[in-house]
Amino acid sequence: MNWNQLLSIKRLGKSSSGKITADSRTQFQRDYDRLIFSSPFRRLQNKTQVFPLPGSVFVHNRLTHSLEVASVGRSLGNIVTRELEKKGESHPLLTEIGAVVAAACLAHDMGNPPFGHSGEDAIKGFFKNGEGRSLKTELTDAQWKDLTLFDGNANAFRILSHQFKGRRPGGFALTYTMLASIVKYPYESILAKKPKFGFFQSDKNTYKEIAEELGLVSKTENGLSYARHPLVFLVEAADDICYQIMDIEDAHKLKILSYTETRQLYLNFYDKEKDATTLKNIEKTLLEVTDPNEQIAYLRAGVISCLVNECVQVFINNYEAIMNGEFSRSLMKDISPATKIAMDIVVDVSISRVYSDSSVIEIELAGYKIISTLLKHFIDAVINEDKYGTKLMKLFPEQFVNENDDTYSKLQSVVDFVSGMTDVYALDLYRKITGINLPIL
Repeated sequence: MNWNQLLSIKRLGKSSSGKITADSRTQFQRDYDRLIFSSPFRRLQNKTQVFPLPGSVFVHNRLTHSLEVASVGRSLGNIVTRELEKKGESHPLLTEIGAVVAAACLAHDMGNPPFGHSGEDAIKGFFKNGEGRSLKTELTDAQWKDLTLFDGNANAFRILSHQFKGRRPGGFALTYTMLASIVKYPYESILAKKPKFGFFQSDKNTYKEIAEELGLVSKTENGLSYARHPLVFLVEAADDICYQIMDIEDAHKLKILSYTETRQLYLNFYDKEKDATTLKNIEKTLLEVTDPNEQIAYLRAGVISCLVNECVQVFINNYEAIMNGEFSRSLMKDISPATKIAMDIVVDVSISRVYSDSSVIEIELAGYKIISTLLKHFIDAVINEDKYGTKLMKLFPEQFVNENDDTYSKLQSVVDFVSGMTDVYALDLYRKITGINLPIL
């Protein structure tokens, strides 16, 4: 793969390739702006990241998480650009790598359903083990995999690229490079070795068009599969860094983890001998900053900076393999041994203490029930044209109405609708259609 193809300002749905101009905003910066002003992006403010939507203590939601990931992603991209220039790489758009990665980071969670990862589990479970099982005979194996392995990453690609009813061709009409940079698993569901994949059957040809335009290495055998776009590694690293490190800070704010525990989790990233000067400066700053929350925020910032530099080094060390399509691991898996040990401790504590906290479990259980119920009602409505279903479909937004009459298209239209909901709207609609809440007469 080469940057002459990989960095393209051609937009999906547009016939022309576009020209590099001296505008105040580059095409990749336009991608960023187009995303940040969009309705699906705004709705992330009402979608759970890990903890329930905030009350008196403001923790992360999908919106704040995405903004932070974009910030880290821009840093990763800008540092990588400087390293590539040192290696002799040259391209008019090379300096825009940071902008591409930031835009892709901004969009990476736009396909996630409400209620965090339990939302994904609820959609998968409805078809695999729930009432949706009866529809398997009406779908191809690949279509069935799309639903039983439903993935927020594939759904993000769909939201950004699909022409929903009343919308323009190419969905958001984003650049090919930016769209390729969000697809972490560039293969279809029938090739998924773990429950992750990059695009639905309905969007398969769209991804193929993008991949061929950008010159991504084809790995197609018994299905459509490509090597990752190199910038995917930076988007993935930014996400990995933010959610794992920021969840610890949120857990401290919610008093799930004590100050002493949280402080030590962050200090584990420094070697007492090698980083003696840095640790001395940290201690000096902690004496000046007396607010415990600010102290934790300061330590967290230092860890993020450390991980950014580590991931850049992994990218550069494996640059040739990445460009040949021979590298597929997360950059975080190849960070230095000492940093990896500190990161593993964070992950272990997150699993055993943070993600298993009752507040997290409760929202996951509620979300599972709500999404499963919404899927049942609306899928019954699109499949069975009875009187109740006809009335219920009046609540169905026109943009999700699918003109195709096959079962897969009907099911996907419902999944499009439900996965795009905010937590609050999903709960409100659930209460109304189950009769828990009645309109005031």
